[in-house]
Amino acid sequence: MPIPPQGRPPARFSALEVSLDPESCAVCHRPQYDDWKGSVHSKSMGPGVVGQTMELIQDDPSTALLCYGCHAPLAEQQEKVRRAKGSRSRLEKNPAFLASLQSKGLTCAGCHVRSHRRYGPPRLDGSLENSRPISQLPHRGATRTTAFERPEFCKACHQFEADGHALNGTLLENTYNEWKETSHAREGRTCQSCHMPGRRHTWQGIHDPEMVRRGVTVRLTRSDTRDRIVDRVEATITLANTGVGHYFPTYVTPKVIVRFELVDAANNRVDGSLQEERIGREVTLDLERELFDTRIPPGQTRTVPYVRTIAGPGLRLRASVIVAPDDFYVKFFEAIAPRARSERARALLEQALGEAQKSSFVLFEEEIPVS
Repeated sequence: MPIPPQGRPPARFSALEVSLDPESCAVCHRPQYDDWKGSVHSKSMGPGVVGQTMELIQDDPSTALLCYGCHAPLAEQQEKVRRAKGSRSRLEKNPAFLASLQSKGLTCAGCHVRSHRRYGPPRLDGSLENSRPISQLPHRGATRTTAFERPEFCKACHQFEADGHALNGTLLENTYNEWKETSHAREGRTCQSCHMPGRRHTWQGIHDPEMVRRGVTVRLTRSDTRDRIVDRVEATITLANTGVGHYFPTYVTPKVIVRFELVDAANNRVDGSLQEERIGREVTLDLERELFDTRIPPGQTRTVPYVRTIAGPGLRLRASVIVAPDDFYVKFFEAIAPRARSERARALLEQALGEAQKSSFVLFEEEIPVS
């Protein structure tokens, strides 16, 4: 990273073939573009990243370029470029920088174009040949390679190197290594088979309720104890990672909240009845300390018990599981937005905060009468 500049295009290429803009790709690849447009990859340079990097590129350009490595990986998307000067290197203004392209995030070209040459997966029948001679095809067709079907293709942005940032001996980004230890890996179920079914460019994940429901099983059980001395409710929520090909959740950003509460006939919560347990990997905002790690490995379960005395008639137990995909970002943007120097950076971070706060959804909810 960054992906090297594309350089001089072939002389016969039209302006459309030279373009790295996703909208240019959409002229011939509309279904893939429409999927990408609604995906998290197209939003990888969203207001939260832009709000941080627009000041970071001036204050700490090396760190900003590190962020761009995955969020805007093309050299043409980066304001500065590292030049070798003898045994050292220095950052200089990038003459190939295209500001309009930077805002597009992880584009089609980020995965499919190198030195103006197009690359793609094998044809659906497994062959590597183009449908016609390359002289008859736009941008001289595509070089087909099985690399697009392998999990290593995703590894560069979803797995830190062995010497990367780790807490308590576990890399902060460790998704590929988690997958390698699962039955998914042993059975040949790749990242693409779950996150790009049918080669769709949707990259569904923790933000998609149906995707999460396919990977996790939730069960509520009740075993009350009643005698002449005490009436109480005892219940348990069990979460099983039955289909996720890595830890659930895998990164430090999302949290899963298991919630119990007693509610009365008017739907009001009974004082003292609320209980919440957070499942995930909680770290400090500076990413320097791990507070807890309660994630669920593939094939394993997490049980959360609940016991409360029943204080009166007409009560119901409400049990729910809430997924907060951007839990870390909510706290992070709340902390850094007031410190932004420019009004634009502050506005972007506040926008990102609002979007993060809206991303939570109810994965499971059930009510049962207890008195």
